[in-house]
Amino acid sequence: MIVEADIRPLVERFYARVRADADLGPVFDAIVHDWPDHHRRLTDFWSSVMLGSGRYKGNPVALHMMHAQGLTPERFDRWLTIWRETSEEMLSPQAAAAVQAKAARIAESLQLAIRFRRGAADPFSTKGGHE
Repeated sequence: MIVEADIRPLVERFYARVRADADLGPVFDAIVHDWPDHHRRLTDFWSSVMLGSGRYKGNPVALHMMHAQGLTPERFDRWLTIWRETSEEMLSPQAAAAVQAKAARIAESLQLAIRFRRGAADPFSTKGGHE
């Protein structure tokens, strides 16, 4: 399983790849202005999610809702692909599978929240998930 010492290197390598990605890089660079702080917060997040440390105190849904315009299903898929590749390279197969499964559930929840918000803003929109 994953241990605390695995998380920070995983987060840092993953976000280095995200920043180098032609589609995701510009989105993240426009939003994140302090990468060391972002790495710290995301390390706390994954520690809380995977190990139950309770260190993360933020609200990921609210943060993602502020940037919902640029968070397309294709970008979530690309994020998950980079997460899968990075975790498979850096973690044991069991730990990689665990963080990938958790990431997929988180991405699904965030996308549902965004779709719900879009639908609530415009109940007649075909982009709101009420097709």
